[in-house]
Amino acid sequence: MWIWLASELMFFAAIFAAYFNMRNIHAAAGTGGWTPAEWLDVPKATVVTIVLVASSITCQLGVHAAEHGRVKRTGSLVNVAGWGMREWYTLTFLMGAFFISGQIMEYATLFSEGLTPQSFAYGSVFFFGTGFHGLHVLGGLVGFLFIMARTYLARTFTHEQAVSAIALSYYWHFVDVVWIILFSVIYFLH
Repeated sequence: MWIWLASELMFFAAIFAAYFNMRNIHAAAGTGGWTPAEWLDVPKATVVTIVLVASSITCQLGVHAAEHGRVKRTGSLVNVAGWGMREWYTLTFLMGAFFISGQIMEYATLFSEGLTPQSFAYGSVFFFGTGFHGLHVLGGLVGFLFIMARTYLARTFTHEQAVSAIALSYYWHFVDVVWIILFSVIYFLH
């Protein structure tokens, strides 16, 4: 997992390099149209970002439950203290799905306003960077479904299942950290 995440880090570093390179070329040429403030809805993006970042907390609570062998809740659903890995990972999944739905809505708005990957350099970098990140979030959502399905199919919760849940959390935290950096760069540095 660590080696794969390191390779993903290099790919995202290339995306950031492309962003800064395009921005500098645009600035040196004195051409307009690079300012994201006129295109992006920063308040809405901030809300979905907060939800995604908070999902790292719920994911880690799921890991804590998995490490202690609590695959399912004990007691009532409203008793959050008794939640197991399934409940925490379900909440994490829903938070990630909320992030993806926010990204889809933002893309629809941008397309309707004329910002596309082909419109100019900023559109290319924006859609490539955020789209590639969105695919990673979708991959994590599939991972949560897979991990939870395994717990329903198995008769007992094993150490291997707990290790899988932990490995998935590494991936999810990585995706969150990358988004924090991507969000800060794209939405605030212009």
